[in-house]
Amino acid sequence: MHKRNAILLLGIFSIIILIAAQIIIIKGVWRQKDEMLNLRYRLFCQDAIELLARQWSTDGFDTARMIIGSKSKMVLKMMAEKKTDTLSAEEKKDLFDYVTLALNKEEDLSAFLSRYFESRGIDKDFTSRIVINRFELVDYDRRIPVYMSEEFASRMLARSDTARRNTPPPDMRRQARSNEIMIKRFGNEYNFYRLDFEFGIDFSDKQKMILREIATSLGLSLFSIILVVSLFIVTYKNLMEEKRLSNLKTDFINNMTHELKTPLSTITVAGRTLEMPVIRTNEEKILETAKMIGKQSVHLNQLINMILEISMWERTQFQLEKKRVRIQDFLNEIIFSFKSGGGKGAVIECKYDFGDLEVDLDPIYFTTMINNLLSNAVKYCDTDPVIEIEGFIRDNNIIISIADNGIGISKNDQKRVFDKFYRASSGNIHKYKGLGLGLYYVRKIAEAHEGDVTVSSKPGKGSIFTITLPL
Repeated sequence: MHKRNAILLLGIFSIIILIAAQIIIIKGVWRQKDEMLNLRYRLFCQDAIELLARQWSTDGFDTARMIIGSKSKMVLKMMAEKKTDTLSAEEKKDLFDYVTLALNKEEDLSAFLSRYFESRGIDKDFTSRIVINRFELVDYDRRIPVYMSEEFASRMLARSDTARRNTPPPDMRRQARSNEIMIKRFGNEYNFYRLDFEFGIDFSDKQKMILREIATSLGLSLFSIILVVSLFIVTYKNLMEEKRLSNLKTDFINNMTHELKTPLSTITVAGRTLEMPVIRTNEEKILETAKMIGKQSVHLNQLINMILEISMWERTQFQLEKKRVRIQDFLNEIIFSFKSGGGKGAVIECKYDFGDLEVDLDPIYFTTMINNLLSNAVKYCDTDPVIEIEGFIRDNNIIISIADNGIGISKNDQKRVFDKFYRASSGNIHKYKGLGLGLYYVRKIAEAHEGDVTVSSKPGKGSIFTITLPL
């Protein structure tokens, strides 16, 4: 048990390490592909902006700058008329919203980039994003601040500090959205205003684009994980099956040794008894001892034949010699013979009426199947055995159920009770004799007749074995 648990824990731990390693690898590949995608689109955008400047001598924001310049001139004129050097918070907000709207509505760069991407055969569906960092009104020697982002202000402060210390400025780039690619920063002073802003493109399906690129790596990782997990499960199952078979083999040898020793011991004792002078002169004792030897020899021969038959079934196809019999009379004969033999003392209640129904079956094997179930009902009973046999026709099948008042079978044992050499764990090996072949024999015979056998049981409540055979 400890060894099995150790193997299971080691396997699970190894699988967890493998999955963690694959996740780390996939994350690294994803990050690399994301950076490569950003770099690729930045390079394409820079080429497009340079091409736009060469062909049209513009960067795509000329119209927006003209509109912003006109608005700035009007605001400065209004301030001069009011003889004020400042703007209220509401006026700053209105002016900032106007500038933002003008940049987004009147820019031509997005349309040019989309056409350029299409000509290069790459994804052209994106959304442009413009982020204003600073906007000031400029009137001769006056600068009237309207808006400055906190991040831009921090960058400006950091630059001034590092300039005084002569150290390189830290990288304080704006944190872009997960799907956004920052293309270029625009900043310059024009008539009546100064404007600094950033232009970026946002791919809503960027994650899908990256996923397509790493699909092979992801597929291989998943395949390797599934393969390793499958191999572990198969190996663990095989190991447990080998352990089960090993235990089964040990139990079978112990059971067989016990079963064979009983008749052999009896025969040995009887042989020594016959050697005694007193017994040799007593003809009645000689006959009694001879009958005992004969009975135990038959029992020993039956055990050996059963093992040989099971071995033969494993190598060859099970063959039946079917005959047409009246099932009602045939069952009555089997039950009568059982009562006269090993079923003495058992109360058997028959609840079937097949009338004159005739069926094709192998009489010898069918008798063995019923006898095995009846013998088990007697053997595995701690009180006076009571057996109920019911029979009826359903869905063109003969149903025969044999119920007993025995010790019952647990749910776990019911799953394997028909396996070869298996004996229910509730059965003490010395108290309940057997090789674990009886129910295996029953199932083989039922299957050979193209039927089936099932069991329903509760510990301490008895068992019900149901045989189903096609008409």
